[in-house]
Amino acid sequence: MGPGTSLLSYFRWAFIVTALGLALGAVVGWQMTGTIGGTLTIFFICCVLAVLEISLSFDNAIVNANKLKDMRPEWQRRFLTWGILIAVFGMRIVFPLLIVVIAAKVGPWEAIHLAATEPAEYARIMHEAHLPIAAFGGTFLMMVGLSFFFDHEKDVHWARWLERQMSKYASVRGIEIAFVLILILLFSRMLEGEASRVFLNAGIWGLLTFLLVDVLGALIDRAQETLHTAAKGGLGAFLYLEVLDASFSFDGVIGAFALTQNLFVIAIGLGIGAMYVRSMTIMLVEKGTLTQYRFLEHGAFYAILMLSVIMFAQSVIHIPELITGLGGATVIGASFWSSVRWNRKQEMSEG
Repeated sequence: MGPGTSLLSYFRWAFIVTALGLALGAVVGWQMTGTIGGTLTIFFICCVLAVLEISLSFDNAIVNANKLKDMRPEWQRRFLTWGILIAVFGMRIVFPLLIVVIAAKVGPWEAIHLAATEPAEYARIMHEAHLPIAAFGGTFLMMVGLSFFFDHEKDVHWARWLERQMSKYASVRGIEIAFVLILILLFSRMLEGEASRVFLNAGIWGLLTFLLVDVLGALIDRAQETLHTAAKGGLGAFLYLEVLDASFSFDGVIGAFALTQNLFVIAIGLGIGAMYVRSMTIMLVEKGTLTQYRFLEHGAFYAILMLSVIMFAQSVIHIPELITGLGGATVIGASFWSSVRWNRKQEMSEG
């Protein structure tokens, strides 16, 4: 596929996976309930989960495309094949199982058996693990968002005054790290007892993970350049994107348990949504959409910051997933509209 490819062509595989996934969801529904009504309910839940994943992942696709456009073609292909498989299979199936394995201190097979035979208990364990996941994922995503804005070389600004200030102070060493640490301390103070300690530890691990992935990625790419086996944007960028995708997935996986306690239904619904993220990412890279729409990246990174704050806030109060999805989509929509208006002004001034 190339720049001249039609929009529908980019989503061909997503449509195929949707058809297969929904058919499988109907089979699972029939086996679970044995009734047409129950089957339709499971079918509907799969559809809702797919839409939830897509709405939460607009910013994920844009950030993926932002990183991919600087990667070598072979690493782009590796991420869009193996990387997406890891995202779909690893984060939507293995990750929830791994949480139960660690939290309940059982083996992988016992966790699968628990998911199949005692979904209510499985869901309870997942919900209890929400606090450290929110702190870890929120911290990682906040660092991703702030790193985009605290960049002294950044010269395109959407919210001009705010972004100019952030770009201006980007030369202050470690300013975004200090900001995130202050937020972690503030939110941990809002919690009591063991919950406060868990949030603080998970937040610090989220910060360390971001820094380690950043350093490790730079070292790997530099070593590959030296060996002439790859240029900038190789294995290091691939690892960064995998951890980033995992952080985006936390919210969707945990939120899915509010709709159903069945791990297999969750895997089907979120897996369908993840394929649309892959299709959107390919389209954004090949069509050069990020260069055509000046402020689209800004909207995505504001949506990331919004999601990170929501994940922090969820440690104190419950925030419906609908608000999370609509909030990010609204910000990205506003940045898209601002980009269209800017393009029109440029055309008028040139005319």
